[in-house]
Amino acid sequence: MLVKLENVSKSYNDFVLNCSLSLREGRITGLVGQNGAGKSTTFKAILGLIRPEAGTARVLGKDFTWREGPDREQIGAVLSDTGFGGHMTVKQVAAVSAKAWKSFRKDDFLEMCKAQGLPLDKKLKTFSTGMRAKLKVLTAVSHDARLLILDEPTAGLDVVARDEILDTLREYMETEGRGILISSHISSDLEGLCDDIYMIHEGKIVFHEDTDVILSDYGVLKATEEQYRRLDQDYLLWVKKESYGYRCLTRERRFYQENFPDVIAEACGIDEIQIMLTGGQRK
Repeated sequence: MLVKLENVSKSYNDFVLNCSLSLREGRITGLVGQNGAGKSTTFKAILGLIRPEAGTARVLGKDFTWREGPDREQIGAVLSDTGFGGHMTVKQVAAVSAKAWKSFRKDDFLEMCKAQGLPLDKKLKTFSTGMRAKLKVLTAVSHDARLLILDEPTAGLDVVARDEILDTLREYMETEGRGILISSHISSDLEGLCDDIYMIHEGKIVFHEDTDVILSDYGVLKATEEQYRRLDQDYLLWVKKESYGYRCLTRERRFYQENFPDVIAEACGIDEIQIMLTGGQRK
């Protein structure tokens, strides 16, 4: 197990995190939620950048104390509120990174930067948001880390640049024993990349499922008042009242398609599930 959090809690004024999740070797796990839901706080807890008030964390197979933190040599991280100084160049980033991580592959890093269209000698302050995002990801994957913690790594990238970064992450995972924990507001990226998805809402994990199961089995039913009264309620997970009747989340889409053909039963993805879990009522 690369990461295992058990009831890790942290309070900030009116916000309370209480999170349990795990990441196994060979897996890419997504963490989704609204802004302020607790994604960044969770990542910082895993990295030892904040000290939770309760709970335990096991990272890279070892328990760690919040004072010492995990073995950062084996972790590559991209956090939304961190980055390199604007006065630096890519070559200078390479030099600093080579000192920070013994396993940093400086030549490979510079080659990847050139391939991704990043100028090596220009100041980072002249880079676009997307170029800075690329740089952070390429730095994270260039020192043979076993674990990547990526908070919104494709933010600000156009569709082509996002695809290039996602390919870089897939290539990173070709080596055994690695894993990625990633957040993104772009659900299509996660659906095409992740093995499983956690959803966090108001500091708590409210949903966890394999991505394949989400895409193949989950669905949203759209039923009138009369249709809703006739529906088998056993397989409904969440319900939301709408002007036309009810919208219902189910893990048994095919059951309703076969047994209630007059009710609209649509396949759904991460976004639709998130809307239902944050705006509907649990059955």
